[in-house]
Amino acid sequence: MSFIGELKRRNVIRVAILYFVSAWLLLQLTDVLSSLLPVPEWTGSLVFLLLLIAFPPALIFAWVYEMTPEGLKREKDVDRSRSITPVTGKKINTVIVVLLVLAIGGMIVDRLHPETAPPAEPLAATGETAGNVPRNSIAVLPFADLSEAGDQQFFTDGLSEELLNLLVRIDGLRVASRTSAFAFRDSSLGIPEIASTLGVAHVLEGSVRKSGDRIRITAQLIDATTDRHLWSENFDRELEDIFAIQDEIGSAIVAALKDEFGLLDGSAVDVTASTTNMDAYALYLEAREKFIRREDLLGSIDLFRRAVELDPGFARAWEGLAAVEIVTDDWVWDDGVDHAPRAVEAARKALSIDPSLSMPYAVLGLYETSENLDHLVAEDFYRQAVELDPKNATGWLWYGILMHELGFFGEGERFLRNCIDIDSGYLNCKHHLAATLLSQNRTEDALQEFEPTLDANFHSMSEIFIPHYALHGQTLLATVLAHLKVGDSTFPVAEWIAAIQNPEDDHEIGYARLKDWERSTHSGLRLSDMGVMLLPFGKYQEFLDNKFVNALYIWSPPAEEFRQTDYFNRFVKDAHFLAYWQERGFPDHCRPVGKDDFECDELM
Repeated sequence: MSFIGELKRRNVIRVAILYFVSAWLLLQLTDVLSSLLPVPEWTGSLVFLLLLIAFPPALIFAWVYEMTPEGLKREKDVDRSRSITPVTGKKINTVIVVLLVLAIGGMIVDRLHPETAPPAEPLAATGETAGNVPRNSIAVLPFADLSEAGDQQFFTDGLSEELLNLLVRIDGLRVASRTSAFAFRDSSLGIPEIASTLGVAHVLEGSVRKSGDRIRITAQLIDATTDRHLWSENFDRELEDIFAIQDEIGSAIVAALKDEFGLLDGSAVDVTASTTNMDAYALYLEAREKFIRREDLLGSIDLFRRAVELDPGFARAWEGLAAVEIVTDDWVWDDGVDHAPRAVEAARKALSIDPSLSMPYAVLGLYETSENLDHLVAEDFYRQAVELDPKNATGWLWYGILMHELGFFGEGERFLRNCIDIDSGYLNCKHHLAATLLSQNRTEDALQEFEPTLDANFHSMSEIFIPHYALHGQTLLATVLAHLKVGDSTFPVAEWIAAIQNPEDDHEIGYARLKDWERSTHSGLRLSDMGVMLLPFGKYQEFLDNKFVNALYIWSPPAEEFRQTDYFNRFVKDAHFLAYWQERGFPDHCRPVGKDDFECDELM
């Protein structure tokens, strides 16, 4: 066995990673305690020196000794056939992942939160609330599940969201997004504090108690400026009356706001039952909840399909099925199903039942740009989606991503900001906005959008920012982000970062190690899934062979050298970007050359 192989077998490499992350956490703890205790300023330096001195002995200890069921023994005294180093290695991997999460959490808190925060101003009692919050604004908190079995959370969440969607359609009423409001589930904060954080003047909260075919819904509308109830009512009905109850609650809220402040004159609530089959509706709510949380997409698909089997005319269930099918190929690897055609089928079925739906058009747009590379048709679908429903945050997200991919950074930024205005808690919108800003060399603006998302352990576009941290002396942060993005502590991230930091060196051996990891990993992730990983190694042909799913990367700072090669020219043509530009116009930094060629300015 090679020396490197023996290091791996004896878990020496894992111990080194564990020591590195543990040392970082200890240094952070030392820094915090040093600011609270009367210790010398050089305490942190001393701890660092001691950790540095102890590092070689720790590796030697890991090499010489092995953990056995009988305790520590010298490695040479252990029968290889009875060695438990693979089991020990798995335990070390688990500890590393836990410590990595703690490490990045500590770094993000330290970077993003000031040492002292100014106290929140109390809400004003009259006129506009603190921070100029409009009086005609409301948040719908997730209703509490008071059912005896406590198993109706998806139903109560669905009811809360249905009410939110009703209120969104009322002209003149500003409604906090689902993501933002639902973040306060089971919060210990009072209503005024929640409302202040969400920037609203009113809060709707309630509870649901379901027993058999009977349902009791309690709803109350609260004026957050005075913490006073404007309206409260109980509804005891048969479950089949759920749409009528939604109508009553929505109308009561409008009436209460109108009576209290003279708002929303002429507004009305009209709930059209999307299905009369309550079993199908329950399946729909559960499926949608799984989809929103991205926690079980295949289970969500199954539930949506069961819903449309019970009621083939349930347009919103077909719409939901289309949405989950179109994203599943990006979230679920190797399940043996091509979900994109099934998404198109569901989207067209939904539109055949209800042509006024918005999301099916967004699904068709995503299909055209990802499967057919027909960006002209895709843009028309996206435009139709957001015209039908200007509050379709996902429609704006996908439209903004398309514009960014095509090089229209200004439009991409505008559409992504629309997404965030609609749903300020939509982390994917924030990540893509940050990536768009980075492509425009607005690095500080990009980091301000990107870094707050890390508190939520969200990494949809973090690989675009890893090279930035690696090149700006924040190697540890780049390393932690890479491990969290990949989700595998054995990922040889050092080789990737070395290629980023020292592009003039020969990195073929490092790349070979990455490919070895790719072949051995069970995560399903491939290097090509993060195209930006290929660029520092100069693997441009592999980048071109990646079916263009990483088109955003061609505009990122790590792709600067790539954009100066013929591979970039081929990519733009093969991805049908040039065809789009010739039909709809070129981005500001690119221009036509002759009949079938182009050139682009450097972005750096």
